Amino acid sequence: MKAIKSIGLVLLAMVVLSASSCGRHSTSEVYYMIVTRSTLPYWQTAAAGFNKAAAQYGVKAKVTGPENYDPQAELAALHDAIAAKPAGILISVADKTLLQSEIDAAINAGIPVITVDSDAPGSRRLYFIGTNNIESGRVGARRVIEKLGGRGNVVFFTMPGQPNLEERLKGFKEVFATRPDIHIVDVVDTKGDARYAFDWTQESLALAGDKKVDAFVSLEASSGKAIADSLKRSKVTDRLLVAWDVDPDTLADIKDGTIDSTVAQKPFTMGYVGLKMLDEVFHNPPAQLSKDYSVDSFSPYPVFVDTGASLVDKSNVDLYIASAAAGTQ
Repeated sequence: MKAIKSIGLVLLAMVVLSASSCGRHSTSEVYYMIVTRSTLPYWQTAAAGFNKAAAQYGVKAKVTGPENYDPQAELAALHDAIAAKPAGILISVADKTLLQSEIDAAINAGIPVITVDSDAPGSRRLYFIGTNNIESGRVGARRVIEKLGGRGNVVFFTMPGQPNLEERLKGFKEVFATRPDIHIVDVVDTKGDARYAFDWTQESLALAGDKKVDAFVSLEASSGKAIADSLKRSKVTDRLLVAWDVDPDTLADIKDGTIDSTVAQKPFTMGYVGLKMLDEVFHNPPAQLSKDYSVDSFSPYPVFVDTGASLVDKSNVDLYIASAAAGTQ
């Protein structure tokens, strides 16, 4: 299995062990997880992990957030969650500039906030749980270089302003900078609508010569399938497509060869560990919640908990399909 090297943290085990005694919990404890797009299978998987941890502890879990990509709607969901005065909030940040002040407002109100999947490092959140997105981008970049033989035009599909996607793109750019014959010809803003990725791909397939797009990279979960569908409709088989995450359609497209590979994250783990860590903070609160623990050598908290990621291609896709099937049973 092509695992991306992650940061080893014994803190995960410590939290699970320290919170294993459920006698301290109460159904009056409510934890919120606020997501960027609740209809995505990715976030439904994260919600399953969040809810499982809540069930184990006998506390309440509420998962909220916009159905479609809408940072303003996510801001409203965060505002409503703060008003409910929960035991803690786990949030994926769609727009760090927009959401930072409201995250700080939660901390000022005495509500622990941990970011998940996408961070807001300038805020007063306690720390971040998720993927090492820069390293994941580097892994994806090395895959593109390998498959293109070190030469070709690459297009990215993303949503500017979302921190995790920007970090992935940064990782790609770092590696591509060492290969002068790899050219980034466009970074497409999908605006959270996969149909835009489909249409853009359709139009780009007519380009030839020096303008031909040799590789498409989807930096988020939804546009990979749309690009694959576009390639299938046009019966194009000579382009490289690297996707993100492991929803069933993406795995199926890897099986049939339309998608070369995808970067698999661990959203279930993010949600599961996220609730347990919020619970730990709630039951063992620090003397000062709003302190910047990143500059404290004796901090009880990490800066970043890496939940891991891996590259999925035809060589190991069946393992992920089997794992997904087991997880839904």
